[in-house]
Amino acid sequence: MAELARSRLASSRSAAKGAQGGRARESTGLWNRPALLNLLADLLMLFAALGLTWVVVSWFLSRPFFPLREVVLLSPPAQVTTAQLEYVARAAIRGNFFTVDLDQVRADFEKLPWVRRAEVRRRWPDVLELRLQEHQAVAYWTSTDGSDTRLVNRQGEVFVAASNASMPGFSGPQGSAAYMLARYEAFAGLLAPLGRQLVGVVLSAREAWQLRLDNDMVIVLGREQDKAPLEERLARFVAAWPQTQEGIGVQVAVADLRYPSGFALTPADTLAMKGKK
Repeated sequence: MAELARSRLASSRSAAKGAQGGRARESTGLWNRPALLNLLADLLMLFAALGLTWVVVSWFLSRPFFPLREVVLLSPPAQVTTAQLEYVARAAIRGNFFTVDLDQVRADFEKLPWVRRAEVRRRWPDVLELRLQEHQAVAYWTSTDGSDTRLVNRQGEVFVAASNASMPGFSGPQGSAAYMLARYEAFAGLLAPLGRQLVGVVLSAREAWQLRLDNDMVIVLGREQDKAPLEERLARFVAAWPQTQEGIGVQVAVADLRYPSGFALTPADTLAMKGKK
């Protein structure tokens, strides 16, 4: 009898625990937590309101209420023509004050031959402001691979445009324009005492240099040498040239400066005779 009583007591305790566990599970369920349900409802309402606001604002801004009426050029052009600017403005500017794609407009203006950089910004209520940075050409460029003649700007960048200005000509491997511009300025400074203009610079694929002056004399510098750097050989030639020119009394076509301690000269008439043969 005692065992039967203990068994019934244990069963009643288990049933009580099961009932308490069931009530606990019911009380922790989602639908029995009003605070959490209210929070979720508020979040859903917030997202719906934001989405509706975005749709309304987008629709309103896309209406023809804010047309662009004027493009103001803040930098007077030097090479770019008014006709080119008007053509790009008509073709590139689409949309109203808020929907116009400024990046696309900027990219379209930068496609013009003489435009290096373009800046475009809005000015309320109906204006686009345009500022252009144009290329300033300093030399003609011909790649050693035989490509068409292009131009070099002050930053050493090669660009495509037409020009009839009097400028030096560079010829070298692709990607060497900036390097050649820097060396050109150094060479021109060294040659200044001769009273001649440096009008042509050639850099071979083996990094050998040739210079051409405005009297058609060619100076062959060759490659850089540790014992006799390019500038050192050129400065020595410039210092010796006045006396040398008086002594030889003939027109020189080629001055070969590839020697570490001197230079060789080729008279113009010698080349002329070779050409006749």
